[in-house]
Amino acid sequence: MNIVVNLMDVLQLDDVYLQTFTRKETKSWGAFFINENSPDYYSANHAQIIEPCTDPTAVIAEVKEFYQSKHLVPRFYIYQLEQQQKLVAELKKEGFGFEELPGAVQIWDGKVRETEHRTDITIELVTKENAEVAVEIECQIDELGGESRRNTFYEEFNHPAFAHYLLRVNGTACSTACLFIEGKQARIESVATVPEFRGQGLIGELIYFLQKEARSRGIEQLWILPITPRVEKVYERYGFQTVGEIITGHAFLSGKSIKEIQGS
Repeated sequence: MNIVVNLMDVLQLDDVYLQTFTRKETKSWGAFFINENSPDYYSANHAQIIEPCTDPTAVIAEVKEFYQSKHLVPRFYIYQLEQQQKLVAELKKEGFGFEELPGAVQIWDGKVRETEHRTDITIELVTKENAEVAVEIECQIDELGGESRRNTFYEEFNHPAFAHYLLRVNGTACSTACLFIEGKQARIESVATVPEFRGQGLIGELIYFLQKEARSRGIEQLWILPITPRVEKVYERYGFQTVGEIITGHAFLSGKSIKEIQGS
């Protein structure tokens, strides 16, 4: 598979994804993303800057005023960092914490690898009847936002672009994942397993299931954005090829860094 990944194409899909659970306000320098019902969910509340920032002082002041007026932490997600050094320097001067987050971009090679599946595992679509079970799993995962995941989960669940799935072992719910679908492409999101069931190959069972689901839905490109290099290597075993990398600058005026949350 020979795919050239364009940063703007990846961010465009991410933009559509974010707007399923946030409100976007476009600005001359970038955009605000906001969801006051999920104040602690980082992806739901941040300023996004992609193009080089020409007036860092004014932009930072505008972002601080916007989020602080709503009792939210001012936060930036910044791209094309090599062209954003003045902005980054000014953010640090203003007391923002800053971290660089490299992230792989992976795409499925389209091959479903047949394997022997465990007979004690079932996978079901999340519906109104079992949604609370699924959200309780995801709220246990710090990398997904912990308890702050609850509101955004339900916003996704009620949005037609998402299909959430729940995996059980001998009837016990222990893993979740979902497909975010946009046209003929999709992205796997919110892969989670409760701690006591990790290391049993459950993610592989979910991935195989989602690959078959994607094929049955006519999806032509299935993406995933692993949160760590370790997770990237896990997905490689299931036919996901790394075709690019996005480095995100995360600036935040208070609270934990994303690396702290991920334990890295």
